[in-house]
Order: sequence, then structure tokens, then C-alpha cells
Amino acid sequence: MKPYLSVVIPSYNEMSNLKRGVLEQVLEYLQKQDYRWELILTDDGSTDGTTKKLKEFAQKDKRISVVENIHAGKAPTVMSGMLAAKGEWRLFTDFDQSTPLSEIEKLLEFTKKGYNVIIGSREMVGARRDEEPWYRRVMGRGFNLIVQIFAVPGILDTQCGFKLFSAEATELLFNNLYIYGSQKERKDAYTGAFDVELLYLANKLGFKIQEVPITWYHNKTERVSPVKDSLRMFIDILRMRFARFRGKYDL
Repeated sequence: MKPYLSVVIPSYNEMSNLKRGVLEQVLEYLQKQDYRWELILTDDGSTDGTTKKLKEFAQKDKRISVVENIHAGKAPTVMSGMLAAKGEWRLFTDFDQSTPLSEIEKLLEFTKKGYNVIIGSREMVGARRDEEPWYRRVMGRGFNLIVQIFAVPGILDTQCGFKLFSAEATELLFNNLYIYGSQKERKDAYTGAFDVELLYLANKLGFKIQEVPITWYHNKTERVSPVKDSLRMFIDILRMRFARFRGKYDL
């Protein structure tokens, strides 16, 4: 039967997080729920043995599946998992569980209120944001100001990796990403501003978006290059603007 909730978790060289038992925590939570669910582990061409471990973990429950991808970055990896999902509602969440999966309960409250896109926010009143370096927070707020001006006004936190979509919104949005929709192999672990493109497209197509305050814990990573990544993300936002003028988002 069709799942009520699909949980999609992208991965790239996650051995350190696997050793922390993050997937066991996710599975333990899901197995306690009284609704139908599935867990999709979508891998971004890991080279450290992560894929093998994911397949071994998937043997723990028939509702777990693994999607293997070339190393094309987070956006195409999330996209492949979301489009492989069958749930009425589909959540993508970060592998390190910076936002614990239990926070989904806050988002699910809005599924019966006419919202198609429900996103976790670290910036709203009521959010809890622990142990983040000050410069990361300053960067985040500076980037959001740019997003508000050029792409998605009214959203306080576009970059939180905890977003819930209806099946209808998933199929329409993820199949029509222009900047981040291609499966092109790359060498780095760039995440980019694909959340911004998703929300821009959702807003343009008239989907109701609800931002919800969540709890978020900072996990140290060496994958983020503050200056380099910020510049690339700004360039991608400008590319979205040009794409809009060229009619790439006219569906």
C-alpha cells in the first residue's frame, strides 16, 4: 500500500555519521509510528564504503531502500530519492540528523491545513539553534537577505535541510528544476542553492508554503567552504533570475 510518509536521506561519504548510529535512531523512530512509511537512502556516489553499509542497513526492514547515483552533488541526489518515493508526503532530511527526525511531527500538523510545502526553519521565533559558529550564522543571514531580494521573499530560512512536500508538489517541482536538475558528474561535495530554486518554483506555481520553527544542532563539517560556496550560491541565484526571464520556469 502507498506509504503516508517517505523519508529521503541523501548521503556522501558518511562513515563518520554511520558510526554515530544516526540511521539506527531514524529507524527506531519510524518503527514506533502508526502510519505507513518508507525510508529511502539515496547515495551521491560515495567512495568510502558508505554505499555498502547502506545496503547492509536496508536489510533491517523491508521498508528501507537504497538508491545509487553518480556523484553529481546533493541536489540531484535528493531529487532521485524524492522522485523514487511513493509517499503521500515526502520529507528530505540531512544524513547527520542536525534536525532530528522527530521534528517531523511539527511539520505534519500542517498537512491538513492546505499546505503543499512545509519547511523547517532555524530563524523563526520558537526555533532552537544550538552550537553554531557565529560566522556561519552571519553568513546564513546575509545569504537569506540576498534570497529575499532576488528569489523568495518572505521565507526566513531557505537552507534548512528539513523539508516536507506533498506527492503532487514533489512530482511537479523536482521534475522541473532548471539550475539543479541535471545529473552531471562532479568532483566536489557542493550543495548549492537548490533549496532556493525549489521554493522559488513552488512560489511561482502557487503552492502554499508554511515555515515551521524546529530544533537544529550544529554538526561540524569540512564540506562547506564559506567564501567559495557563498559566491557560487549567489551566482546560481542570478542564474535563476536569468532563467526566469528566459521562460524556463513557465510551466
